Amino acid sequence: MEETDLQEMKDLVLNYVINEYMEDEEEPITYDTPLISSGYVDSFSMVSLLVFLENKFKIKIPSNKATPEAFDSVNSIVSLVSQYLK
Repeated sequence: MEETDLQEMKDLVLNYVINEYMEDEEEPITYDTPLISSGYVDSFSMVSLLVFLENKFKIKIPSNKATPEAFDSVNSIVSLVSQYLK
């Protein structure tokens, strides 16, 4: 996967997380911000994020790979998604 594609994916995931789960008054988040361990994304939100990623990128992420650790930052999410792109 090319660097520009990775950057676009990072931006897409970051913007989705900000728009769907962040409150206006919260600190800005980065690609490395802990999302789950900081409480920004809960287990319900993680499932909706998984569905978004699978639909957007037309992939299927096995449930044993969709762990809180894999979803704890934008970078880790992009790394996971990249494994399942053709």
